[in-house]
Parts: sequence; structure tokens; C-alpha cells
Amino acid sequence: MKNKDEELLKELAKRIRNRRNELDLSQEKLAYKCEFDRTYISLLERAKRNPSYLSLKKLCVGLEIELNELLEKEK
Repeated sequence: MKNKDEELLKELAKRIRNRRNELDLSQEKLAYKCEFDRTYISLLERAKRNPSYLSLKKLCVGLEIELNELLEKEK
């Protein structure tokens, strides 16, 4: 079970990083937009943190994306 959770976090981390890069945002700029610390963005992008629902909602504001778009599986 733990391995599956880790894989899900790694996939989310990749999506966050890719979207941030699409918007040409530094981790610092994204953190500012989301009202997070830059280190938290770094931890998310390295799959070292499991974000809460409220953190995901704030992250989506900063990434200019809907939550379902961030979480849906790639086809």
C-alpha cells in the first residue's frame, strides 16, 4: 500500500512541477501566489509532502488550474 501512495505522490509532484514550468514560474513566485513558503513548494515537487485539500486548492490558484485537472490521470 505504501508503494502505491508514494507513486501517487510522485505523479502529483511531477504534475505540479510541469505546470509551474509551463507558467514559467520559479518556486518562489509560485509560493508567493499560494501564500506558501518556497521550501513547501520544493517538498511538494519532490514528493516529500502529502498536501491537504486546502493546500491543493491554494496551489491550484497559483497554478491557474482546476483541482480536477491537477488530479486527473493522463490519458
